[in-house]
Amino acid sequence: MVNVKGYVSSNFTKSFLTIFLPFFLIISLVYLVKIASLTSKIQLSFSELLTLYSYSVPDIVFYTLPISFVAALSNVLLKLSQDNELIALYSLGLKASKVLKPLLILGFLFSMLLLSISFLAMPLSKQLYKEFKSTKQSEAKLNIVPGKLGQKFGDYYIYVKEKKGDIFHNLVIYNRTKKDEEQFFSSQEGKLNKKNAVTSLLLNDGYGYTYTKEKLQQAQYKSLEVFDTSQNKAFTFENIVALWSKATTDIKMLRRVLFFIFVSLIPFLSVYLIASFSMINPRYQRNYSFVVIFFTTLILYGIASSLEKWGTFPLLIVVIVALFFLGKWLFKKRVSRYF
Repeated sequence: MVNVKGYVSSNFTKSFLTIFLPFFLIISLVYLVKIASLTSKIQLSFSELLTLYSYSVPDIVFYTLPISFVAALSNVLLKLSQDNELIALYSLGLKASKVLKPLLILGFLFSMLLLSISFLAMPLSKQLYKEFKSTKQSEAKLNIVPGKLGQKFGDYYIYVKEKKGDIFHNLVIYNRTKKDEEQFFSSQEGKLNKKNAVTSLLLNDGYGYTYTKEKLQQAQYKSLEVFDTSQNKAFTFENIVALWSKATTDIKMLRRVLFFIFVSLIPFLSVYLIASFSMINPRYQRNYSFVVIFFTTLILYGIASSLEKWGTFPLLIVVIVALFFLGKWLFKKRVSRYF
């Protein structure tokens, strides 16, 4: 007895990996360039860059997998048709619908995987990405570089001549408290302190000046603590259920949900559509693989884009049911009535 499931699945796996891996690597390169551009604002080590990239993997998989599935499905069915392997299976008494059954199961499993990625992995990874970026930006604000002008510490501008270990030497701090009032501090040395999420700069042995239009005041101090008064909003993770429940009141979020659902179902919905034009008799029908892949992808992603702009749940259900039965009708008319 012919093991149809194993035979068709193994051929599909080879074709899918051949298409998916190049797509994945190309899109990964785009994301890596985007992540690398952050180094102009924050310092990233190689391991941190890889960590940020790992947070982008769910997005990369979500957008490359459906296209790869459609292309692989078309290629494998056309290859089996042109090599007369499908004809050989038909001659053994196997129906076209039975040959297609393993691919329908694969399409369903891929769709379930995409739904998990879009509604679980992607929200988590995006929040981890934002949390990591927020933490690094906060650290960057406290990274005072000796000899560099225009650096800020809270509401203050600061200049440091040199740094030895954790100690700054020859500091100058400027602050404009009001339109006509300015503060100026100079110190021999100072260091950063962080306690209970509050950051301060402890200055030793210096002078402070307050200038207004009417007078200039001078004060000498042995130690002075300057606090970072800027409000850095700590990133807080949002529960997945709470996040997606916003779709009940936020129309933009709702349409994003519709987009994710439809794109996730593309592997399952495309099986009958692709098979209708890819399971051919090579003696009488020509190979239109590129045309089939192009128009199927264009139509499906065009529908997904429309749902993201104007969609509703009733419309989504109508579109899914219509595409499924259209594919089944085309498959019956073009393939299963003959094989």
